[in-house]
Amino acid sequence: MTGLIVHEWIEANGGAEKVVAGMVEAFPDAPVLALWDDAPGTLGAQRVLQSWLARTPLRRSKIAAVPWLPPTWRTVVPADEPYDWLLVSSHLFAHHVRPRGLSARAPKLIYAHTPARYLWVPELDRRGDSAAVRAAAAVLKPLDVRRAREATAVACNSAFVADRIAHTWGRSAEVIYPPVDIETISSVADWAEHLDPTEAQLLARMPRDFVLGASRMVPYKRLERVIRAGELSGRPVVLAGGGPQEEWLRAVAARASVPVHFAGRVSDALLYALYQRAAVFIFPPWRTSGSCRWRRWPPGRRWSATRWAGRASRSLRPVSVQPSTSTTTRPSVRPCGKCSTPVIGCPRGLWRPSPGPGSWETSGRLSRGIPPREERRLGCCASRKGRRVVRVV
Repeated sequence: MTGLIVHEWIEANGGAEKVVAGMVEAFPDAPVLALWDDAPGTLGAQRVLQSWLARTPLRRSKIAAVPWLPPTWRTVVPADEPYDWLLVSSHLFAHHVRPRGLSARAPKLIYAHTPARYLWVPELDRRGDSAAVRAAAAVLKPLDVRRAREATAVACNSAFVADRIAHTWGRSAEVIYPPVDIETISSVADWAEHLDPTEAQLLARMPRDFVLGASRMVPYKRLERVIRAGELSGRPVVLAGGGPQEEWLRAVAARASVPVHFAGRVSDALLYALYQRAAVFIFPPWRTSGSCRWRRWPPGRRWSATRWAGRASRSLRPVSVQPSTSTTTRPSVRPCGKCSTPVIGCPRGLWRPSPGPGSWETSGRLSRGIPPREERRLGCCASRKGRRVVRVV
């Protein structure tokens, strides 16, 4: 059987691309179809098909390309190729793809990283805050639901996303966790010994006992909160990654009361070395779990994450973290009002432990996994200002 792997677009160092690389490894003979390919050779696919958008300036502006994406996905599958199935990696509109021609009866199987955040939950993604996007959402939402219901089956990367899919698309989804090479990561006692000379010099310039943030530098990752966490704890901050928000983050760092170091885009080995040397890793966004890098955190190390950080609750539990004594700046650590867990800056609690070990549940409207605006402003452990401090068990 010959299938077709479908993905939104291909870029370097993306979590979704790691999932697609796993699909390519499982089905090496299947070509990959994407709107455009900005990182040739990343997936290891024998053949990558691109849409007409790859030949236009629209590939450089995803927001500008949005009006063209739904109709493009309906016609982009080659009509003269007899595919037996379509395996679709979607975080925007790739699930709108339509089997046609000789593949018209091929089943469409969706692996959803998330329904489009700036379409369905614009309060969590600044890209959806513009009036134009909100106006377009009124038209695109019903279309998005219809296209999702065309699929033979839907899978996703976490129970968090499964809840979001049920709420937005009205479909059930099976949870299949993304691939993470845990054995390789945990097999090295000190990743600093596996760095090339340039990376070793970069690591040597980094401070000790620092607060670490690592992701693409885009608004919904909210890396400015990693800087704020460093200020609250009196520790220096290291940010790893790159992206369109880097210049703005550097401006925020220039005004910070603690040193902020930018490591740039790093190799996996250097990232793991930073993990091993960090005092705490901050994962601030409301997001979809997936293959986000905190799932690779060394056992026993400390974390701080928002409660909407996917399935963090499966492998993490709250613990208290003592602030650094190197400065007089200290976070306000107090017990959560509902669960008595030590949290930073938490005047009241919205989250409580559920009966299962290591799991959590929400109360009221928060159980949908989409935080209402009025509840986000409370400054509690489920809001912008609050953070549970957790570690891997």
